[in-house]
Amino acid sequence: MSPRPKRLRRVSNPPLVSGFKPYGGIARDEHPQSVFLHLEEYEVIRLCDFENLNHHEAARVMDVSRPTLTRIYAKARAKIADALVTGKQIIIEGGKIYFDSEWYKCSGCNCLFNQPEKSVAPSECPLCGSDRIINYVPSDEAIPVTLHSNVDICVCPACGFEKQHEPSRPCKEEICPVCSSRLMRKNNLLAKDM
Repeated sequence: MSPRPKRLRRVSNPPLVSGFKPYGGIARDEHPQSVFLHLEEYEVIRLCDFENLNHHEAARVMDVSRPTLTRIYAKARAKIADALVTGKQIIIEGGKIYFDSEWYKCSGCNCLFNQPEKSVAPSECPLCGSDRIINYVPSDEAIPVTLHSNVDICVCPACGFEKQHEPSRPCKEEICPVCSSRLMRKNNLLAKDM
């Protein structure tokens, strides 16, 4: 029996940086290891430790249950502790999330996109460049299906080879076994094609 699909977690804004690298000390091996902190784990740390919200308040902000938030928080703290103690770099990416921001729809290509910069309205579609943009209010089902179906797949833009994404390695570091091109996330490739 397959596990129950994860509900998308609400993240207020993307982080200002995409990770942290240790400096100083002695490298223990040639290939530095990384700890991948998912965006929902970053958001839990931001809400609980930076904004000083309790778990109940943070769970309401992220639109998850309190036990789910507590599990995410425990995983995030364990990953950060691992990075600090073992000298690994922290990369913030991925996860089952959506950004809590204004959503827009392009009337030209029917692309749905959001604008993390809440103070600036988009002037053109990021895919086709059209200026025919309307506000869009996503339903609970419209955005999760699109994001959930492609976020965990690496694809070769040259030959179409697909494989399950490994959380510990960015797709761009994977090489296609068929044509030796670099892989990329499937949802990024779909966005380029539209």
